[in-house]
Amino acid sequence: MPSIRVGSVRQLFNDGSHNAFTDMCRFGDRLYLTFRSCPDGHMLFTTSRIVVLSSTDGSDWKQVHSFSVNNRDVRDPHFLAFDNKLFLYTGAWWVTPGNAEDRDVNDHLGFCAWSEDGEDWHGPRMLDGTHGHYIWRAAAHDGTAFLNGRRIRNFEVLARRDEPPEWMESWLLHSADGFAWTPLSLIQPAHGDETALLFEEGGLLAVARAGGRPAQICRSRPPYTDWMCADLDRHIGGPLLVRWGDQVLVGGRKHTEDGPVTALYELVGTELMEIAVLPSGGDNSYPGFVELGPERALLSYYSSHEGSGTGLAPSNIYLATLEKL
Repeated sequence: MPSIRVGSVRQLFNDGSHNAFTDMCRFGDRLYLTFRSCPDGHMLFTTSRIVVLSSTDGSDWKQVHSFSVNNRDVRDPHFLAFDNKLFLYTGAWWVTPGNAEDRDVNDHLGFCAWSEDGEDWHGPRMLDGTHGHYIWRAAAHDGTAFLNGRRIRNFEVLARRDEPPEWMESWLLHSADGFAWTPLSLIQPAHGDETALLFEEGGLLAVARAGGRPAQICRSRPPYTDWMCADLDRHIGGPLLVRWGDQVLVGGRKHTEDGPVTALYELVGTELMEIAVLPSGGDNSYPGFVELGPERALLSYYSSHEGSGTGLAPSNIYLATLEKL
């Protein structure tokens, strides 16, 4: 039986826009939550922006920053506490003025905002070495920052100018300063997708989405240049991978006969044990996690089940309290 339960769930943010793609972290003595907000919906729009909220207790939240990037759609923001700074990374699609369908995965570019105290923010700044990569979750270990990025094989320019899954690779990038990045290793040579990273004793663990295929669990040992990947038993969209005490949690979108929902699992070996399905539906998932203590934590996610029910606005940000039994 699961040893973790969902104590409560509340709608945290609803301004009528499509609010989506969350992450959470602790930095200093405060908690931080980020998400993308766009009045036009899930797809690619230059009206998108990244929002940062902060809280001292997880109950009361205030906005401390927001930013956008000219002529680009920003989305999938992720935090990284590194080098005495709180970094906030975002993937960014180039959007051709007047034609958002005219796009090329080789135009991807990573950006970041950053702060030394969580109140005063800098950026956005382009991330050197990320052109052509759609960046995703980050992690840090032994003075080095690591970042997942997916790109098309050999940066090919295909007639479809899209993301054919069999051509997509997932890469591990690394950086000494959090701003300039270099490819380190190939995680997925095909069907590369959103990948969550977790450093553990002796190695690096990852849970990788694989397009519409089953998600994969991937492992690498120092110097993190070689990977072993194996299929899990289900698809996971927008995967979360975190350690809470002696437990490893995985979260993300789950497909059901009634449509997609946001689910939370415990990873035991190579098996996923379902803990809970969160109140969700329509366009949803992309959870974030922050530990409040040994017995309590917060899980953020987004869903349109109380909004449009689709990828159009509105979609709302939710915050669940997790409790250990």
